[in-house]
Amino acid sequence: MKNTLTRRIFLLLLMILPACAPAAQPLPLTAVSADSATFTPTVTATPPATRPPYAPGELVDYLAQTGDTLPALAAHFNTSEAKIRAANPVIPQDATTMPPGFPMKIPIYYLALWGTPYQMIPDALFINGPAQSGFDLAAFINSQPGWLKNYSEGLQDGRKSAAQVIDLVAQNFSISPRLLLALLEFQAGALSAPTAPADGYFLQYRNAGYRGLYLQLVWAANTLNNGYYGWRRGALTEWKHPDGSLERPDPWQNAASVALQFYFSRQFSDVDYAGKVNADGFAKTYLTLFGDPWQTPPHISGSLNQPALMLPFEPGKSWNFTGGPHTGWGKGDPYAAIDFAPTGVSACSATGEWVVAMADGLVTRSVEDGLTVDLDGDGDERTGWVLFYLHLALDSRPKVGETVRAGQKIGHPSCEGGESTGTHVHIARKYNGEWVLADGPLGFNLAGWQVHNGARAYDGTLTRFSRTVIASTSAEGKSAIRADE
Repeated sequence: MKNTLTRRIFLLLLMILPACAPAAQPLPLTAVSADSATFTPTVTATPPATRPPYAPGELVDYLAQTGDTLPALAAHFNTSEAKIRAANPVIPQDATTMPPGFPMKIPIYYLALWGTPYQMIPDALFINGPAQSGFDLAAFINSQPGWLKNYSEGLQDGRKSAAQVIDLVAQNFSISPRLLLALLEFQAGALSAPTAPADGYFLQYRNAGYRGLYLQLVWAANTLNNGYYGWRRGALTEWKHPDGSLERPDPWQNAASVALQFYFSRQFSDVDYAGKVNADGFAKTYLTLFGDPWQTPPHISGSLNQPALMLPFEPGKSWNFTGGPHTGWGKGDPYAAIDFAPTGVSACSATGEWVVAMADGLVTRSVEDGLTVDLDGDGDERTGWVLFYLHLALDSRPKVGETVRAGQKIGHPSCEGGESTGTHVHIARKYNGEWVLADGPLGFNLAGWQVHNGARAYDGTLTRFSRTVIASTSAEGKSAIRADE
């Protein structure tokens, strides 16, 4: 009875909270022209952090932000999930994401060297999600006077315009193209300056292996995702600046702002860094280009749940669980993907085994960089649940625009696309453009098999009832699983 009442109260909060979600720090606008995307912002510098040295376990007020989970909040506030639950008994035991705006009391255990509490952009504008639908990237670039509209670059599959390069990176890493444009303007005057930086280090990552627009953006997107999803899963709680100084993100921060702080901390001295993460820094450039970011609604609701998914191989077949939680795309975070390989297939051998669709959906992309299946069927992988399959052989795949059914054959596992040392399939999920972590409150559930992290990337387990399967990149017997167990 108590659990039922708790859930009813929590669900009632879910219905009423969207209207009172927190406004994080909107900046005032003047002289806004929607047609020309020209804005004259009125901004003031943010004062330094003034958080007091709280007593151990002191309860502090917190309004849940989009995508918050209890394990991550426990890491941010240096406390435990059990202590948060004790202070907020209304939260059900099976809660996943917190409702944005949900008022909480959190027992905090103070740590020194917190960074700025200033929030630059909301999470919904960090990811390549619903807010980016309808944005004409090429048209926006061409409407600006800067060097970017005349820039092109030769990639492995031919010469591409700047818009095509940005779109490719935005799509693969699932990062907002507007965010990438704002960084290019902020750091290289891409939309306003007549000439590009001659050295090709457009985002000031001065590594000879990353010269040119595409590789600079790849580095930037990967670094941003490491910050965003590191904060999301509670793994990124501090970092060192180039001068050796330590910074811990403010516990009240949002994932997008932490990602940008982490990004700028990789490049600049402490003095330069401070000017980039306050209201007169990157946030001012974003505001000038795209308007007040804090009018964007949250992209993740409270109590989000994964739709039913089956294992990605045929019933009766035995495959190996070869990769526990690891990056969905790129290096490091997000730990959104897991791997399976047919039993008995070695190295990069061809195989007649089939990967099958884990749920019904519409194929929206089928390239070497992966096959995506849109579960809401609207044809836009920036909205709703999307399944991502990597390392499928390019032959025998369904075509873009084709509807697939759960259990339908969608390709042979291989080493094609990305980096691979053996024939396998790499699977990951996105919701409204955000990579969904493979472990945690919204972890993978594949026909009852639950995924859990290991000590490092690619380690981990699958558990169903009393049986646990241990991931092994060597495809050992302990990693074998049958789809109909």
